[in-house]
Amino acid sequence: MLANAALILPDFALIVLGFVLFHRFGYERGFWIGLERLVYFVLFPALLFSSIVASSYTLAADGGLALVAASGLLAAALLGFLARPLLRPPPALFASCVQTAFRYNSYLGLALAQSVAGSRGVAQIALVLSVCIPLANLIAVSTLARHTQTGLLRELVRNPLIIATVSGLAANLLGLQLPQVATQALGRLGQASLALGLICVGAGLSLAGAATHRVLLGWFSAVKLLLFPAVVLALAWLLGLPAEQARIAAVFAALPTATSAYVLATRMGFDGAPVSFLITAQTLASMLTLPLWVALASRLFA
Repeated sequence: MLANAALILPDFALIVLGFVLFHRFGYERGFWIGLERLVYFVLFPALLFSSIVASSYTLAADGGLALVAASGLLAAALLGFLARPLLRPPPALFASCVQTAFRYNSYLGLALAQSVAGSRGVAQIALVLSVCIPLANLIAVSTLARHTQTGLLRELVRNPLIIATVSGLAANLLGLQLPQVATQALGRLGQASLALGLICVGAGLSLAGAATHRVLLGWFSAVKLLLFPAVVLALAWLLGLPAEQARIAAVFAALPTATSAYVLATRMGFDGAPVSFLITAQTLASMLTLPLWVALASRLFA
C-alpha cells in the first residue's frame, strides 16, 4: 500500500501545485483557460497519437486488457444510468452529471501508468484509451445531445481526443512510420502534457455546486471510484490477465472522472457547477482509493 502511494504521490503533488498556483498566486482566469485549451486541443492529443503510433500491439497479448477496460466502462455507464429510474433526478442535471460515473482523467491515468509500469505501462494505457475514449465520449455526448439542439455527429468529429486516438490507431494498423523530426516534436509535446494537465486539474478544483441532490452526486462518485474498479478487477481475474496488465486496468478503472466533463457540459449549455464539484470530490477521494485499488490488484495478481 505505502509503495503504491509513493508511486502516485508525485502526480497528486502536481494537482496540489495547480490548486495553490490558482488560489495563492496572481494568475488570471484567462491564463488558465488558455492553458487548459492548449493541453486539451494540442498537447494531450499529441501524447495519445504518438504513444499509440509507437506501440506494438497484438490481439493475443493485449486484447484481454482492452476488453476488460471497455466492458468495465460499459458496466459503469449502466450503473450510472440506473440513477434515472431509481432517483428520478431533473433531466438536465442527470444528463450533465451521469458522465462522471464512467469518464476518467486521462492525464492522471497516463502519468500514473508511467509511475507504475514505465514506458510499457504508458503503451498499455494508451491502448486502453484508444478504445475507451471514443466509447466514453459517444455515451456522454449522445446523452447531452438529447437535451440540446447540438448534433451528435458534429460533436464527435470535432473532439480532439477522438481524432487523436482514431488517427493513431489507423497509423499503427497501417504500419506508418513518422519522420524522426515529427516523432521527436510529438514526443516533446506529449511530455509537456502530463505535468501541465495535472496542474490544470488542480487549478480547476472547486467544491461549489454540492448544495442539492447529494444522493445523486454520491451515487455517481461511488460508481466511479468503487464499483467501476471492482467490476474491472473481477473481469481481469476471470480472464486471467497478467499481473502488469491487471495493475494498469486497476489504475484506469480507479481514476477520478475527467476534467473535460466540465468543459463538455458547459460547452453544450448545461450547468457546470455540479460537474465541477464531482470532479473535485472524486479527485480528492481518489488520493485514498486509487492506491488501495492498485495495491489490491498487486496482491490478487502477484
